[in-house]
Amino acid sequence: MQAAKYFSVIIASTIKFIGGPLAGFALGLSWLETAICTIAGMMLSVLAITFAGAALEALRQRYRKQRPKRFSRRTRLAVRVWKTSGLAGIALLTPLVLTPIGGTVLAVSFKVHKRQILLYMLISATFWAIIQTLAIYQIPGLKGFFS
Repeated sequence: MQAAKYFSVIIASTIKFIGGPLAGFALGLSWLETAICTIAGMMLSVLAITFAGAALEALRQRYRKQRPKRFSRRTRLAVRVWKTSGLAGIALLTPLVLTPIGGTVLAVSFKVHKRQILLYMLISATFWAIIQTLAIYQIPGLKGFFS
C-alpha cells in the first residue's frame, strides 16, 4: 500500500510540482519521503520530454494550422529569462512558475544539451522539493484540512 502512496506523489509532481508535496502531506508520508517522490516525479517528466523533445516538436509542427506569433508575451518572457540567466534561470523557475513539462520544453526549444538539462533540473527539483515540502509540513492547521 505504501507503494501506491509513493506513486501518487510521483504522478502528482510530474504534472504540477506543488502537487507532490501536497499529496505527500495528505497521504501521511514523512517530509523526506515526500521530497524524494516529488523529485522523482519532476525528473520523470524531464526525462520524458528531454528525450522525446525532437519527436514532439516535429509532431507539433506537422499539425499546427497557422504560423505562431513570433513574439507573444509568453515568448518575450522566455527569451528574457534565457538571455539574463540561461538554463539556470529556466530550471529555477520551472517548479515555481512553469510546470516540469513546460520548463523542459522551453529548455529543449533553446537546444540545450540533454545532460545539462537533466543536471540543472535535478538541482532545481532537489532545492525546491526540500523548500516546498518543509514549508507545507510546517503550515499550522493544514493537517485538519486533509482529515
